Amino acid sequence: MSAPASAAAVPLLAYASLAASMALVGSYVGLSKLLVAVFPVFLLAWLRFGMAAVAMLHWVRRRDGDAPLSRHDRVLLFWESFLGNFLFSICMLYGVALTSALAAGVVMAAIPAAVALLSRLFLAERIRPRVGAAIACAALGIALLALAKADPAAGTPAVSPWGYVLLLIAVLCEASYVVIGKRLTGNVSPRRISALINLWGLALVTPFGLWQALRFDFAAVPLATWLLLLFYALAASMVTVWLWMQGLRHVPAPQAGVFTVMLPISAALVGVLFLGEPFGTLHLVALGLSLAGLLLATWPDQARRERP
Repeated sequence: MSAPASAAAVPLLAYASLAASMALVGSYVGLSKLLVAVFPVFLLAWLRFGMAAVAMLHWVRRRDGDAPLSRHDRVLLFWESFLGNFLFSICMLYGVALTSALAAGVVMAAIPAAVALLSRLFLAERIRPRVGAAIACAALGIALLALAKADPAAGTPAVSPWGYVLLLIAVLCEASYVVIGKRLTGNVSPRRISALINLWGLALVTPFGLWQALRFDFAAVPLATWLLLLFYALAASMVTVWLWMQGLRHVPAPQAGVFTVMLPISAALVGVLFLGEPFGTLHLVALGLSLAGLLLATWPDQARRERP
């Protein structure tokens, strides 16, 4: 293979990695609707963190070139896990249980806008007009989705408004995860960070998971559900992180952010095609607004695209 062809193949593979990472995130967010119908939420989170901890055990050890963790790093890693792993998982799972996979995908598309808001509040970063428009699109899309879910003429079942509240809290938790990550030093490898925050998540949820495990009939869970749980655990904690980091090696972060558009699309497809969720005109408009807001928030500036 010639040098130009080889060079051209790397970005395509990087783009595929980024798209696959976000598609996996959307799919496990959507498929978690099936899991919360079988497992209590805290037990589900505990099993997810436990399975991932076993799979990522070899990522915990410090490798050559990794600096020892400072006290500041340890504190940030705790909050990274508490908000981005523990609280995000609980709110997302309860939110999906009370709404739908489609709703989760639309609401999760607001993560880049939420990152911009928190960056403004805690990092004093300016909100550009385009990001302001993205925030407006996200808010309008979520409002339309709530109206669609409450419309009897559309044949959609009634849902608890608390589901949307919990999904929004999950979005803020994930945005906090991103903002806190900006303050972490570059001394720790992404794989080790992933393993450490997963262990923190396991420690935090263990008391609640054990409490629900004592009253749960594990023998009644079919094999297909266990396989789906294994997919959820590995995809949420390992595979998506690895694919995302592989893509980021060759694609600038602002450009990589565009690929988060795959998250709501994947979640919506899972909900409509595999879970049989209704999809009407208001759902389509809400999804379109969420995608428009996501692209407005993540599309790289012209100046950045032209920079060598």
